[in-house]
Amino acid sequence: MFRIDRRLAANIEWPLLLLTVLLVGCGLMTILSATYNEAQPFSSHFIKQAIWAGAGFAGLLIAMIFDYRLLHRYGYVVYVAAVFLLVVVHVAGTDGGGARRWIGLGPVSLQPSEFMKIAMVIVLATNLHRWAGGAYLSLRKLLAPIALFVVPGFLILRQPDLGTTILLGLVAFSVLLVAGLRLRIVLLAALVVGPALPVAWQQLKPYQQARITSFLNPQADPLGAGYHVLQSKIAIGSGMVHGKGYLQGTQNSLHFLPEQHTDFVFSVFAEEWGFVGALVLLGLYAALILRGLVIASKAKDNLGALLAAGLIATVFWQVFINIAMTSGSMPVVGITLPFLSYGGSSLMALLTSIGLVMNVSMRRHVY
Repeated sequence: MFRIDRRLAANIEWPLLLLTVLLVGCGLMTILSATYNEAQPFSSHFIKQAIWAGAGFAGLLIAMIFDYRLLHRYGYVVYVAAVFLLVVVHVAGTDGGGARRWIGLGPVSLQPSEFMKIAMVIVLATNLHRWAGGAYLSLRKLLAPIALFVVPGFLILRQPDLGTTILLGLVAFSVLLVAGLRLRIVLLAALVVGPALPVAWQQLKPYQQARITSFLNPQADPLGAGYHVLQSKIAIGSGMVHGKGYLQGTQNSLHFLPEQHTDFVFSVFAEEWGFVGALVLLGLYAALILRGLVIASKAKDNLGALLAAGLIATVFWQVFINIAMTSGSMPVVGITLPFLSYGGSSLMALLTSIGLVMNVSMRRHVY
């Protein structure tokens, strides 16, 4: 099960691994800056993230060396386990920031919704790989995938965590597209969902409604709901072309920028490294995503193709939403930036996902 022969060792996906290491390195540097204090340069956030990075690369190694085809047999087991953890959050989870999203495990906390992203891709790949590549997915074949999304989506939304719920839906949609979802079914779904949006609006928490309305006019409440976006845009703009220099960002060091080591870590990076640095960072993300899509396109079976495409779609949507959010192009929905934002569960899940994509790449040379 965990044996790795010479053919696999000779085909390790080095480009994807190198890009991942570079992004994790950028993340650690940025978290160090975002939490920097002269009295204690290496903050507890930085130390914890470094430890989680080590654990995450161990997870990457494990995810890389076992045969991913076993997920066809255990995909639903992984999904049920992830849903069970979401239920545990509601029963015995810990609160923070007005939400209940974590399970306390002694000195560390686990956020099951991060691992649900992986489980969602695995279970959808398990369910859909038999039909992927065919003419199209019929409406009957979509019932099971929709149900598989609705259960964890509801549990995550009740935490409440609107951002992760939206992300989970986008990831599920991406896997369905790769599997053969037809455009007319998408349009039909839009016609059904559209009239339900006013009802969904009423289900949002007041602070979630305020975030959306402040997106349309952040100046209407510059010290309240619009504060995050305004300060983030100031930080990004003040970086100009070449940035203010590492550890020299004023919006960051003077603590004008909220959630600077989590949701708005891109603003810290852009202020210090400027437009040029931001382009380099986006180039690293683009290279990683494109490499993942190439791996998906060359996979030897539908299961591998759906796994790789779905896991890379998770990275793409998080990058897209976070940067659009921090630049004021989208409402603030609490989506972190992959590999850069502080968060042990997120980093662990992302590195495990990269390990699975590498797994698919390595085994296409063996089958």
